[in-house]
Amino acid sequence: MDLLRSLPIGLYLEQPITWLHRLDARVKLVWLMSFLVAPLLAHPVWRLVLVGLLILITLLARIPLRVWKRQMGWLLMFCGLLFVVSCIMPDGLAVDHQPRLPEQELTFDLLANKPEQQQTNQASNSSLTLPQPTSYRYVLFDQWPLEITRYSVDLGIRTSTLLFTLVYSTNLYLLTTASEEIAMALESLMEPLRGLKLPVTEIALTLTLSLRFFPLVLEEIQNLIRSVRTRAINWKKLGLKRTIQVWLTIAERLLQNLLLRAEQISSAMQVRGFTSPNQHRVEWHQLRFKRRDSIALVGLTLFWGVRLIWGGEL
Repeated sequence: MDLLRSLPIGLYLEQPITWLHRLDARVKLVWLMSFLVAPLLAHPVWRLVLVGLLILITLLARIPLRVWKRQMGWLLMFCGLLFVVSCIMPDGLAVDHQPRLPEQELTFDLLANKPEQQQTNQASNSSLTLPQPTSYRYVLFDQWPLEITRYSVDLGIRTSTLLFTLVYSTNLYLLTTASEEIAMALESLMEPLRGLKLPVTEIALTLTLSLRFFPLVLEEIQNLIRSVRTRAINWKKLGLKRTIQVWLTIAERLLQNLLLRAEQISSAMQVRGFTSPNQHRVEWHQLRFKRRDSIALVGLTLFWGVRLIWGGEL
């Protein structure tokens, strides 16, 4: 079991270098925030468009199939399951839906204006019903025990698309942007906050170290899982109490290993003469604004224009 390959979420793709890799990290960060904010107060069609746009960007970037098939595949499967569950679950509106007018009201009005004999014949033949003015139906499917309403479908689309957009857009950004570029982009965008005496450089350095630390966490978990599997523990004979004790011991060992790794990183920085980010500046990455970035910003302007004109909530 290789967690670094089977669960590559949040890891940077070094090869091949796609056009997403070549975009400025600040531009990609603005696009990421747009994908995170655009679903708010948007109607379901726009949310589906965002999902399709993310998939289209992945295909146009020519990211290898081996990289995104597990990420997008499992995420699409989970979001699809969430949509189905939301559709078949009760929509939360405990209302007994009835026609606005009684069915026989039109019949009573017509009978009141006819002679008594005609009324008797009319009542004996058939009764008139009030036709519906439109084809609108709140209940889309009603077959016991399943009932699907418009509100449940709308809720399913909102929850599933929102989850996919939040998770996959962030993962796509981390997949095509190195941690050093992310740190430099945040430090560049937060530069005006220096006037408020905020530690901008320290925040960027902390983010860089945390992103670098994430693969180490997966590696430690992977090593512990392999060590448990090599011991061939018979979990059925252990019982519930001993099984919980074993997993608590593993969790404690994981925490000790992670703290040891963090101490090693801090020792390595001290040995190299690192005192503070402002005194020991390291140019992680040189940000350059190019023509492709201008094209991406123009596309972002069109994106928000369509969102404000057409993608608002109905």
